[in-house]
Amino acid sequence: MAPSAPPSRIAVAGASGLIGSALARSLAADGHEVVRLVRRAPREAGEVRWDPERGRVDAAGLAGCAAVVNLAGAGIGNRRWTAAYKTRLRDSRINGTAALARAVAALDDPPRVFVNGSAIAYYGETGDRAVDERAPAGEGFLSELCVEWEAAAAPAREAGVRTVFARTGLVVARGGGAWGRLFPLFRAGLGGQLGNGRQYWSFIALHDEVAALRHLLDHEDLSGPVNLTAPHPLTNREITVAMGRVLHRPAPFAVPAPVLRAVLGELAGDVLGSARILPTRLLESGFRFAFPEIDGAIRAAV
Repeated sequence: MAPSAPPSRIAVAGASGLIGSALARSLAADGHEVVRLVRRAPREAGEVRWDPERGRVDAAGLAGCAAVVNLAGAGIGNRRWTAAYKTRLRDSRINGTAALARAVAALDDPPRVFVNGSAIAYYGETGDRAVDERAPAGEGFLSELCVEWEAAAAPAREAGVRTVFARTGLVVARGGGAWGRLFPLFRAGLGGQLGNGRQYWSFIALHDEVAALRHLLDHEDLSGPVNLTAPHPLTNREITVAMGRVLHRPAPFAVPAPVLRAVLGELAGDVLGSARILPTRLLESGFRFAFPEIDGAIRAAV
């Protein structure tokens, strides 16, 4: 991995979220000036106001930034996908991305790179078939959302700013996301596979997620989609066994697919779907994972 760039001013949208907060801490620890985009009136230096749903951002606050990272968006698994919440999922990503991309493009001295969040949901259901960045978009709400999400960054790309789409997998961390819900269940002895357990989960340790995002910032040869997943995706059943092994808890339970559909609604399709995604471009660019295997990723989280 190439050495990190010298200290610079970097804007982070979504800096209060699981990944964004970890990235902001990492950047600040290395001496970078982190500019946090906030949805309220700024209360301290280093804060810039924006309203992602309405597509508004204080563009002047981005002046002098060498990079802009957009990880903002309403939580995918936070609640059932009602029509209203689907609108919020879409607006928080697409409108916010478009606003940032326009602001970046309009700057007299634009940043050298715009890293925009995305997700491996772009590929939809892949079954047992392993795919990488060369694969086309899949079908379904999340796939279509990812396509629109990435397309919203067009103003930055058309202005000549290197634009990267970080297609992130399931982040192994205690503080949020899918694993934030799994850890308490397994520690209580209530863990188990979901559905038939044969669906692939493409995971990544939070440590590696942050390192990969910084890799995208620093490597001038990377643009377009880059998968942020560990190199060895596993089935839900294999991950369930690993969770029980690392946490020293049995995992005797299984949640049948009909129960998941009844509880989660349309979101169950994402939980039960199989996405076997490979990080080809990340590996080819020289990135090295600290936790390529699931046991290490789980231990790093706990």
